[in-house]
Amino acid sequence: MTVEMKLTREQFDEVMVPNYAPSPVIPVKGEGSRVWDQQGTEFIDFAGGIAVTALGHCHPALVTALKEQGEKLWHLSNVMTNEPALALATKLVNATFADKVFFANSGAEANEAALKLARRYAFDKYGEGKDQIIAFDKAFHGRTFFTVSVGGQATYSDGFGPKPQGITHIPYNDIAALEATMSDSTCAIMIEPLQGEGGIISPEPEFLSKVRELADKYNALVIFDEVQTGVGRTGDLYAYMGTDVTPDILTTAKAIGGGFPLAAMLTTNEIAAHFKVGTHGSTYGGNPLACAVGNAVIDIVNTPEVLDGVKQREQLFRDGLNAINDKYHVFSQIRGKGLLLGGVLNEKYQGRSRDFLLASIDNGLMTLVAGANVVRFAPSLIIPEADIAEGLKRFEAAVAQIVTA
Repeated sequence: MTVEMKLTREQFDEVMVPNYAPSPVIPVKGEGSRVWDQQGTEFIDFAGGIAVTALGHCHPALVTALKEQGEKLWHLSNVMTNEPALALATKLVNATFADKVFFANSGAEANEAALKLARRYAFDKYGEGKDQIIAFDKAFHGRTFFTVSVGGQATYSDGFGPKPQGITHIPYNDIAALEATMSDSTCAIMIEPLQGEGGIISPEPEFLSKVRELADKYNALVIFDEVQTGVGRTGDLYAYMGTDVTPDILTTAKAIGGGFPLAAMLTTNEIAAHFKVGTHGSTYGGNPLACAVGNAVIDIVNTPEVLDGVKQREQLFRDGLNAINDKYHVFSQIRGKGLLLGGVLNEKYQGRSRDFLLASIDNGLMTLVAGANVVRFAPSLIIPEADIAEGLKRFEAAVAQIVTA
């Protein structure tokens, strides 16, 4: 007879590497924008697995796609291609500026591929010496050693030995710094079209235009990291579509798999040609299971109904958060776009974003932080209005808990 193992939060400390500090809650079931833990406690999900579960938990179309593909073909090496990968790549090319797609498993891997491609393109076309990558303070691009070095948060990259060279960080939205830093040695500018981990910071339109202008002037590539902003999060399929700037390379992950690990790098024919056979690869990139789910995600998200719905839901969140703030005075502003929003804590509550996250959990709500001073919200793109209302009610209770403590 098999004895069922009782799994607890304490076991995390016994068997897991301690680079995470998870809450005591262990979710076991999700449906739509609601999640239940081991004790049956219900939570409203305003976190979306950090902007991943864009269609909520266990969306029927995604479950069906996974089940059907699971009975056909799970994995091949990239010695062969597969139908789900071909279909998804075609959809992405048809829907964006891109001509070519490279599949990976995570945002970090997609960004690693983008950075390697930018360096290889510059080397092939212009020779040695054109290798500078410009990135931005507070940026986040992943946890590989290359991407964490390009990311603008030294806390994540210090202490691992010598870092990859040729990377320069400047302040986000600082045109003067950009002009002073760009040169003929610049091969790429990597930028989030809305900074996520750095605090939900939107770009000034003139800043993005200057990025594109200077990149063209110095024959550098523009890489948009759309790992968090992509797949409908801002109300456009990709955030660049809501700007006047088109990148040369775009990375997408998180929401593209709806919770199944999947990522992609998109680029043009001219640039893609520099990843010749054997130049780069991925064992699982383009996995049939992942791509089958990705096809279902894109089919649903890339519709006027969902994308327009994101903008409508954004207003509901803004109105609700502003009403709470009028009562309790904890935020200096609500910023962001679409359903990637941040409540910026005012001077009285500086450094306490995690307290708001924990208080939310106490009140049956899942939220996020974006640094020590921003409470982040990244719910399902199709979260029902009733769940928004109930979640905001629970968030108000969490805010009241902190304010009156």
